[in-house]
Amino acid sequence: MQQTRVAVVGSANMDLVGTAAALPRPGETVLGSDFVMLPGGKGANQAVAAVRAGASCVFLGAIGSDAFGVTLRARITAAGVDTGHLRVVYGSSGVALVMVGGAGENAILVTPGANEAFTGLTEGELAAVREADVLVAQLEVPVETVTAAALAARSAGTRVVLNAAPARPVPAELLAAVDLLVVNETEAHALTGRAADEPAALLDLVPRAVLTLGGHGAWYVERGRPAVHVPAVKVDVVDSTAAGDAFTAALAVAWGEGRELVEAVHWAAAAGAACVRRLGASVALPRRVEIDELFSRPA
Repeated sequence: MQQTRVAVVGSANMDLVGTAAALPRPGETVLGSDFVMLPGGKGANQAVAAVRAGASCVFLGAIGSDAFGVTLRARITAAGVDTGHLRVVYGSSGVALVMVGGAGENAILVTPGANEAFTGLTEGELAAVREADVLVAQLEVPVETVTAAALAARSAGTRVVLNAAPARPVPAELLAAVDLLVVNETEAHALTGRAADEPAALLDLVPRAVLTLGGHGAWYVERGRPAVHVPAVKVDVVDSTAAGDAFTAALAVAWGEGRELVEAVHWAAAAGAACVRRLGASVALPRRVEIDELFSRPA
């Protein structure tokens, strides 16, 4: 089996993660139990997740000139991701303040920092996109940058997987270049204005889509085919912060390896389940052997 070549266009943040028995309500202070500082950002997470799932991966994004940026580059590179195109922008890196409750739920505040300055893709960056089998992108960097990358991918026959997160308007030009859309219920509603129990509404925008439902699994929809529900893999949940990133990356890797998309969604569900068993974002992203173990577990 040929190794999938993935290009990820997206954000890199330093995640400051605190845990407590319950999340604070507005105006409330609670005592926490643990604190960790970890590399994150949806782009960096998905790049690391793709490598751990068995792909080779180049990451296109921006970090700041601060100490967080130095640490981010070192950690992402150490994970096996090609950071040769990772830009350094004067100023602060992106930072995510993550609060995790006792049931694994989370609340996240992100300050974009250098991610906002990731604009005007160079010819070298566009070439990296064109040389990949699959482009994976999210919406934590300027949408114009994501659109330029998607159009370059489309022109070269590179598959485009868009994880439309966080929820925000997506231009028609970008949607027209997307081969596979991955969204949760909030993001699906923002795009379609329809209820989450209508995943087929996403096919008005793209030819294929996956609607993730957390512990309720996911729907895969494709034009001209019946919708398929993929159940979640049952595990004990510790932290769901990076589950969506693990899912999206594994889905792209499996599709790039030539798996049918329904099977790829099942494999991605196993990746998401493996991820939630540990605290943190990038450190919780599962390796291929863990994904395969849960994927082969009897239902």
